[in-house]
Amino acid sequence: MKRARAIPLFVSLTIFLSACGPSKEDRRWAANMTGGDPARGKIAIRHYGCIACHTVDGIRESDALVGPPLTRMASRSYLAGNMENNPENMIHWIQKPREIHTDTAMPDTGVTKPDARDIASYLYQFR
Repeated sequence: MKRARAIPLFVSLTIFLSACGPSKEDRRWAANMTGGDPARGKIAIRHYGCIACHTVDGIRESDALVGPPLTRMASRSYLAGNMENNPENMIHWIQKPREIHTDTAMPDTGVTKPDARDIASYLYQFR
């Protein structure tokens, strides 16, 4: 009897949790578009301290408001105010923000190109 009640609860919970994050298709699309890995990108976002300044989709402990929220990045037209939102620009911005805008508050944190690809991949999976 207990098992019969647990199955619908498990199915409901599974459906609810799957709706909380990007789909497998979104993850694959982001990885193909950037050449990065979204799972490694999430790790890199924490490693480089991005959540100290930004709120980031899918990272619960990120609620900073120093920089703009990094939410629904795949749906945005522009990056950093006036750059076309495409993988090359995002990767460049993540790596060398002051090379693009000398007066930006975003620091150069020494992000490597592979890590920048992974971070971009993570961010692009959210539409």
